[in-house]
Amino acid sequence: MSNNAANKQLVLSYYQALEQSNQNTVGDVVKQYTRDDYHFYGVHPFNEIHGSEAVTKVFWQPFMQAFKNIQRRQDVFMAGKCADGSEWVTSMGHFMALFDDDWLGIPRSKKLVMIRYADFNCVEDGKITRTGFFCDIINVMNQVGINPLTIETGHSFTYPGPRTHDGVMLDEKDPAEAEKTMSILNQMIDDLSQLNETANDNYPPEILARTWSENMVWYGPAGIGASYTIPRYQKQHSYPFRQGLTDKVFNGHICRYAEGDYACFFGWPNLSNTASGGFLGLPGGKRADMRVVDVYRRQGDKLEENWVIIDIPYWLKQQGLDILERTKSIVNPD
Repeated sequence: MSNNAANKQLVLSYYQALEQSNQNTVGDVVKQYTRDDYHFYGVHPFNEIHGSEAVTKVFWQPFMQAFKNIQRRQDVFMAGKCADGSEWVTSMGHFMALFDDDWLGIPRSKKLVMIRYADFNCVEDGKITRTGFFCDIINVMNQVGINPLTIETGHSFTYPGPRTHDGVMLDEKDPAEAEKTMSILNQMIDDLSQLNETANDNYPPEILARTWSENMVWYGPAGIGASYTIPRYQKQHSYPFRQGLTDKVFNGHICRYAEGDYACFFGWPNLSNTASGGFLGLPGGKRADMRVVDVYRRQGDKLEENWVIIDIPYWLKQQGLDILERTKSIVNPD
């Protein structure tokens, strides 16, 4: 069995154990599958947590208190080795659950909720040593009728998985396909970095067309929304993002790899920038860091689909706006 296959089997067993656990037993599950020096990178307000006991207390127990009958609905499941030699398994999709108790000050709906997530797990010697866990908290707020931001430039909804329905990869993939995917992804990242360096925020569509399909789909976080085709992506996300944020610096990734036609990464932080005004419909502010997840599907020689989660609550908190505390004080003060 290859390392990828063994690592996937470990993470799948972990997921199954999590789904069968509850608030009282989840700590035993996390401890069983993680190493003593386990390091958790979570979206705000979880942030960095060390050790299985702390991760259980800060994240999993409140999560399981709020959400019942939790099902993990995976759209992408993949594994690979990053440039530094670390081995990762990535899952992306939605948790489907009943929103039965308040969470992070967001009032319960007692209805079904879909929680969009991306979960990265680093595996060493049969144990999970690091986790990067991202979920779209603003999308959860939207599902209970709360919109903490201005009108989106794109459109948020319950996003589908890959059009080809082949994102959950349990079998071995040809390494040559992963190399091809990484080559295209790295070219795209280099193109964007060059735009950052030149501050070319009104770039022509031909630059994107080097690596993106004309009919690309960009599934962005709630607050920004999704866009379809290169022209609409530029109008509805790329131009507002690039023109509303200055002094953009790419900081690299903790994890970046590919398997088959798919690639993924996350950084801590990926990007630093300064809001000059206009992004998310907000005025200018302080310099801040962005934590971002991207999952890509390649088709042929181009990137076709891209699922993105940005830790917008963390970026806004650095600007002086804590949307979770503000929401709680207004709609759930008790």
